[in-house]
Amino acid sequence: MKKQFFILLFLCVSISMFSQYKRMKKNRTDYKDSCHHFFIVGVDLEGDLPYGDMSARFGGNFSAGMPILYKTSKNLIIGVEGNYFFSNNVRENSLDNMYNNSDPPTITDGNGNPASVRVNERGFSLYAVVGGVINKLGKNKNSGLLLYGGFGYMQSQIHIADIGRSLPQVFGDLKKGYDRLTGGFAAEQFIGYMYLARNRLINCYGGFTFQEGFTTGLRGYQYDTMTSDNKKRKDILIGIRIGWMLPLYKKAPKEFYYN
Repeated sequence: MKKQFFILLFLCVSISMFSQYKRMKKNRTDYKDSCHHFFIVGVDLEGDLPYGDMSARFGGNFSAGMPILYKTSKNLIIGVEGNYFFSNNVRENSLDNMYNNSDPPTITDGNGNPASVRVNERGFSLYAVVGGVINKLGKNKNSGLLLYGGFGYMQSQIHIADIGRSLPQVFGDLKKGYDRLTGGFAAEQFIGYMYLARNRLINCYGGFTFQEGFTTGLRGYQYDTMTSDNKKRKDILIGIRIGWMLPLYKKAPKEFYYN
């Protein structure tokens, strides 16, 4: 999964740079910057640390995201954003009671052999966001301090991978009794910097993210604890994000000099 994502990210950035380069070659003229409205499609990578209830279940994770934004000529930002987060750092292993006393401990599959089972973190968040770009001093009016916040939905779970498909305890829907699926209302805040180059070749952004999920268990019963999962949770992620943007200009974001 990670390898395929990095390949996709590289292809997106390469296509963006090639497209911007072709446009730039068509129009090599002196200009001064002006503020314009356009759509922005981005791809980003993020590293998060969990806090609140999530820190008891998972450790640090990585996130891949895609914002789709609209920037007005007044530098206001509105749009939507999706993030997919993943990690192999699971602190609450719901399969612990299946391990035997061997050295090292293993889980015995349906054939009496050690089972090959992996547990990972998987989750996603979706937000509708609004904010703006603040640039009072720089010549490039489309770049500056980027601030936005939003509301949406967050979901996370323990992903159980039965590699050999030989563990009857987690076969099919039985896996749902161990995956700790949670979800609910969430909020996000971002503070960082957005840079859209005058020659259109370098369009990037980076900054700090804060996500707060007010979630609850979405499974009726947990097989390992033999209890229901209806606890109200506060799942917090604080991270650092870097990304690449593809501005979809309707016209060149410049005004030409006239003598």
